[in-house]
Amino acid sequence: MAETENKDPAPGNDAEADAKKSNAAAKTAPQGGAFGWIVLAVVLIGAGILVYAGGAYLSGQKVASGAKTTKSSGVPAIGGPFTLTDHNGNEVTERSFRGKYMLVFFGYTFCPDVCPTTLTDVSTALDILGVEGEKIVPVFISVDPARDTPEHLKEYATYFHPRLVALTGTPKQVAAAAKAYRVYYAKAKSEGSDPNDYLMDHSSVIYLMGPDGKFQQHFSHGTDGEAMVKRIRELLS
Repeated sequence: MAETENKDPAPGNDAEADAKKSNAAAKTAPQGGAFGWIVLAVVLIGAGILVYAGGAYLSGQKVASGAKTTKSSGVPAIGGPFTLTDHNGNEVTERSFRGKYMLVFFGYTFCPDVCPTTLTDVSTALDILGVEGEKIVPVFISVDPARDTPEHLKEYATYFHPRLVALTGTPKQVAAAAKAYRVYYAKAKSEGSDPNDYLMDHSSVIYLMGPDGKFQQHFSHGTDGEAMVKRIRELLS
């Protein structure tokens, strides 16, 4: 997911403007006699200090502008309330998972490669963790509610980990969940004549949420099961 960099005006511009004024003043400073040279030296030194200070301020502003948006605690603002339906037809909210870690992934069952590969990696990680993995619930949230009914999700879930919870909902409910997790998705243009034959563009990040529902860690697409386990164990220990 792309993040928009803050475009705040750089306060250091005033310092640079002052420095330019000082340089202009230096050009018009008295050029005759020792007093003129002293005045010129003082002006140039002052201008140098202003430019240095302005540059240092700008450098600090650049770093701050590139920082990710976070909560006051410093934890990325990922996750939040949602109401969805699981693959057994039951209503589920974020509170249904309190006390457990969640590995959350957004995708859809008709996905040709990214989704099945990612869910396989999640399943592998949980198998490697063994008993430790029982603290974690793998959660698959569909971004294609039109086709991913609870019945269809139930069959799809059997191809992966037995504890996988697959969720769907109304378009509005799915959109709210995706917004809470900062997940992008959109229906891709169909090249065929069948309106039900289409692909979905979507984010491919896995989120590890803590027992309190707060964000703990994320895994980029392509992170295999063993790499996940290494980072998960660091958090569980």
